[in-house]
Amino acid sequence: MSATEGGEERYGPERRHDPKGVNAVPKMIFVNLPVTDLSRSVAFYEAVGGVKNPMFSDDTAACIVLSDVIHVMLLTHDKWRTFTDRAIPDAHASAQVLLCLSEDSRDDVIARVTKAQAAGGAIDPTPTQDFGFMYGRSYADPDGHIWEVMWMDPAAAAQGAEAFEPA
Repeated sequence: MSATEGGEERYGPERRHDPKGVNAVPKMIFVNLPVTDLSRSVAFYEAVGGVKNPMFSDDTAACIVLSDVIHVMLLTHDKWRTFTDRAIPDAHASAQVLLCLSEDSRDDVIARVTKAQAAGGAIDPTPTQDFGFMYGRSYADPDGHIWEVMWMDPAAAAQGAEAFEPA
């Protein structure tokens, strides 16, 4: 499927998910993470820029708002187990997902990683990526969940990946 449909841009910040053209409601994502110490995790995510939404938080879970459309649900292990009977992996020893957030500049990438380190996170559990037009670093939260943080030059993003593929 192409990025344009009927001459209209389908992807990007100016487009909202509305396949039938009825509602202007953006598609949201809720990342659910099991945590061993809810208070410590809330403090960490607030330190890296998240905002706790008290309407969806209690002593077993906390909703951390990263943007209008990205929310992180921090769940105690007991709360997590109400959603699935699958084992909770040790995120310090294994990785099932790498979560990635974009930033507006290289300096913003560095600032977020620096905040994570100051709040007790482990910085750069994955290799730093510096391709000139794209820059990325990472951190792990206190439970070992890895967050990558990246910036891409908007002009490079507009050209697409093909422009940067080796010949």
